Amino acid sequence: MTLPDAAATPSATEAAAAPVAKRVPVERTHHGDTFTDNYEWLREKDNPEVVAHLNAEQAFTDAVTAGQEQLRTDIFNEIKNRTQETDLSVPSRKDGWWYYARMVEGSAYSIQCRVKASGDGSAVEDWTPPVVEPGVDVPGEVILLDGNAEAEGQPFFSLGGAAVTRDGNLYAFAVDNAGDELFTVRIKDLRTGELLPDTIDKAFYGLAFSPDGTTLFYMVADDSWRPYQVKTHVLGTPVSEDKVLYQEDDVAMWTGFGLSADRRHLAVSIGCSEFSETRLLDFAAPEKGLQTLIPRSEHVLYDAEPFLWEGVEKVLLTHDRDAANSMISLVDAAEFAKPLADQDWTTVIAHDETVRINGATVTATHMVVSLRQDTIERVQVTPLDGLGTAAQAAGVEPVFDEELYTASMGGSEFESPVIRLVYTSDFTPPRVYDYVLPVGTAGGELLLRKETPVLGGYRSENYVATREWAVAGDGTRVPLSVLRRADLVRDGSNAGVVYGYGSYEVSMDPGFGVPRLSLLDRGVVFVIAHVRGGGEMGRHWYEDGKKLNKKNTFTDFVAATDWLAGSGWVDPARIGAMGGSAGGLLMGAVANLAPEKYAAIVAQVPFVDALTTILDPELPLSALEWEEWGNPITDPEVYKYMKGYTPYENVRPVAYPKIAAVTSFNDTRVLYVEPAKWVQELRSTSTGTEPIVLKIEMDGGHGGASGRYEGWKTRAWDYAFLADAIGATELR
Repeated sequence: MTLPDAAATPSATEAAAAPVAKRVPVERTHHGDTFTDNYEWLREKDNPEVVAHLNAEQAFTDAVTAGQEQLRTDIFNEIKNRTQETDLSVPSRKDGWWYYARMVEGSAYSIQCRVKASGDGSAVEDWTPPVVEPGVDVPGEVILLDGNAEAEGQPFFSLGGAAVTRDGNLYAFAVDNAGDELFTVRIKDLRTGELLPDTIDKAFYGLAFSPDGTTLFYMVADDSWRPYQVKTHVLGTPVSEDKVLYQEDDVAMWTGFGLSADRRHLAVSIGCSEFSETRLLDFAAPEKGLQTLIPRSEHVLYDAEPFLWEGVEKVLLTHDRDAANSMISLVDAAEFAKPLADQDWTTVIAHDETVRINGATVTATHMVVSLRQDTIERVQVTPLDGLGTAAQAAGVEPVFDEELYTASMGGSEFESPVIRLVYTSDFTPPRVYDYVLPVGTAGGELLLRKETPVLGGYRSENYVATREWAVAGDGTRVPLSVLRRADLVRDGSNAGVVYGYGSYEVSMDPGFGVPRLSLLDRGVVFVIAHVRGGGEMGRHWYEDGKKLNKKNTFTDFVAATDWLAGSGWVDPARIGAMGGSAGGLLMGAVANLAPEKYAAIVAQVPFVDALTTILDPELPLSALEWEEWGNPITDPEVYKYMKGYTPYENVRPVAYPKIAAVTSFNDTRVLYVEPAKWVQELRSTSTGTEPIVLKIEMDGGHGGASGRYEGWKTRAWDYAFLADAIGATELR
């Protein structure tokens, strides 16, 4: 028996009964306000009744969306047929080896490889990657790790990081087989192919070897999944004897580490979205321990890049001291021993209200800066000669020929005469360039190493991306990226999708996406709303969409929807919305604000029970969120403000559109319980008849199930749900 199309008729929901969770009232009282939560018991992950309920939800979802199966299959095949399945990354040179990853048709995971490099690396020609052809054996190739072999027999596989010793003999790698982002670290001897007995369990992201290769640095997360310890493991010793190099006890601070560009220091970074602290370990004098640059008590948000220049220890600082959009200063390392007010900092790039400085690093000859101007991310290079003096040369940027694009750092080696860049736009597949660092009048060339192939007859000229502007209720102009087929007729009859995120100063930059073509080829106008809370328009854009300004994120998205509805491109009754994680909170908020404006909403791993989560610092990552949303535990104004928008607590008796909440059982960032509770509340309160479903991956993490094919299936499911609801199922 074939079930009727779930989106086409109300009777689809009659094909299976929607699971109804029992109501177990639990009262939560803060600041004199009491909220009764009927579904908090669904948090009991080990409760068989909860697992049974979630399986019932998935069965209901499968029944309701059964009519979309062919559309899902079509979209999956379109993604597959456009993708060159046997492919490889552009090799990157490091310590005399070329490192790259291969993908093989029919395999879900990449194979990490390397091959010996020639030349001493002093000439640009030495940095020309070897020709490695898909499907062709490479003489001398060494397989570091075959993800397919590692994943065999496992419910989930993810590689969480890797590191190689400078002599190239040892390879450390971290594997997650549950989706909970806790990794098992193992070490492989590349000379013999054997695994060392050293095994580290429950590590977090981050691996690095000491220069002599005898010590491995790794991260550990606490019970709330907050990375808080940097530990050292001496190879050949029991893991139980590993020492804590640094421990961060402030539950609102995040910790990480990395090697300096010249690999002379280990940099431990501690911070939140508003201030930070960097501590350096000098590998030449490890007995000195970690040395703090600017203490967090100064409330400066900064990144530090230490390097040696003309015999003097220098630190390149990207910081927000008297500079909301950040600026760059050059400081002698000795200055940090003085009180901050007495330190001598030399301005390298001054603050600019129209330019957001994202970060800076160095090579042996140049400063490399990542910045954002006119919403566009770009890279700028400046010679170190004369840096911070009157003789400082002007920064130079590679020139590209598109208006809307993204150019970002793809990695660099300290002694290299080139830097690696990744370029993309909405309809230009990712290109990998090596940019020859300019010296005097020489250099500055862009050397194209690869453009990601797109099969199936793809032609970029068949599509158009334009910058448009919506106007929010307070008069703020909100940038939009509007994507469509070039042959689409502006007759007001087409379907549309609005996508947004709007948190953590994350920008939705132009970038190519094969799956999205399946929507565009069905006549969908796809709008990316660059709402406040993101970083597209500088630091103020982020600050105007966080804490007590958070509601701007939601009203900006509604304004973007109104722009699309009135643009002449679409039928206002055929608009869908999509967002994930914090963008899923956005989906929940706009569903409450303006349910009538959407035919369907897909909320991916949605943060829809934000207030409950942030009120409990014992829950994963909750305390880290205070700098983003405010602390409702101590601040009654924040509590009241959050209660006014958190989606779960603001569900109201209106006709909600079709809604799909997509989640994973092992997600540690947004727990499955949030969308599970939200769906129950929506179903019990909505006055409409449209289906509201919970799609749950029982073996997945924050990104869903693992493997590229499962990822394509997930995207196909999401897009099919939307396309079906907005009547965009047929290819044009």
